[in-house]
Amino acid sequence: MFGFRIHKEGFASLMVVTVVCLALIFIGQYTPPIISSLLILISVFLFVVVLQFFRNPVRKISNYDDNLVYAPADGKVVVMEETMEGEYFKDKRLMVSIFMSPINVHVNRNPIGGTVEYSKYHPGKYLVAWHPKSSTENERTTVVINNGREKILFRQVAGALAKRIVNYLNAGDKVVQGEDMGFIKFGSRVDLYLPLNAIIKVSLDQKVFGNKSIIAELV
Repeated sequence: MFGFRIHKEGFASLMVVTVVCLALIFIGQYTPPIISSLLILISVFLFVVVLQFFRNPVRKISNYDDNLVYAPADGKVVVMEETMEGEYFKDKRLMVSIFMSPINVHVNRNPIGGTVEYSKYHPGKYLVAWHPKSSTENERTTVVINNGREKILFRQVAGALAKRIVNYLNAGDKVVQGEDMGFIKFGSRVDLYLPLNAIIKVSLDQKVFGNKSIIAELV
């Protein structure tokens, strides 16, 4: 079921935007009517844009199963390939990348439940999120979760507009599938690195939704 709420990462931004909007409306009282109306429209537009960006839909997983890898973010599947994962596994993995545009929900959720074995933040560049080198050169965080039978790695990657990645997970944490694990502000992507024998359930260019779309099955 979908519900509407604001993510905690947006509270400070919304307070700032509210002050700016109120200031614009106040200034508009001392300007000609056409300017006053324009300032009101700009204020409403600005507030709505920021509000929708920090929305955090309430989504319950209908079938909890840590052998099913749920989408950790909303967006479009832009990469599906076998590749070398050089940070943690240092072997070949199936990589599935989800690109989040500025209009997508930017909450990141645990794709499976289990124990966090690895969590590391990397400062870096701000290449556009769909650039082939963004996964290894941009600002990013890498997390590995062990469900007791398999391990998967997922990586939050900043884009050209994203200047802040938030990751709540630390090594040793016990996490539940579908719970919020972080947030990326403005355009960005999330990469999943799966075992080679994982059964992929999505296709290239498919739109996926966090906690709703099944990315793969671990076998």
